Order: sequence, then C-alpha cells, then structure tokens
Amino acid sequence: MPMNFLRRIEDASFPLAIHEEADIQCAAVLVAAGLIEANLPGPDSTAGRGGVILRITPQGRAELNRTRALHP
Repeated sequence: MPMNFLRRIEDASFPLAIHEEADIQCAAVLVAAGLIEANLPGPDSTAGRGGVILRITPQGRAELNRTRALHP
C-alpha cells in the first residue's frame, strides 16, 4: 500500500498537503523507511489531522526506479 501511494505522488508538486487518514498512514511508513520527508501529525493528534509531504528522497526515487524495473 505505501508503495502504491509513493507511485501516486511521484509526479506531484511539493509541498503536497494530505488529509486522508490512509494517506497519512502511508506517508508515516514512507517517512520511517526514509523514502519521503514530511511533516505529519503525531499519533495522539486529533484536531486538524493533516500533513505535508515535503519531498521524495533520493532513496525514495531509487526505490521507485527499482520497482519499475521489476514490474515494467
């Protein structure tokens, strides 16, 4: 799921605001993996949940290229 999200935002203009809970969860996984940089709400945050993806890291771009090579 997070890799599908990463592919979906690959050509987005950054910074990119996200508001859907599923997108925030995917972004959190990608941040933990070092594939994107983002400002995300903490797990205890309940008000105004939303986040901002700042960029896809070089590691994230490399992972996109790697998965594209595996699944042309």
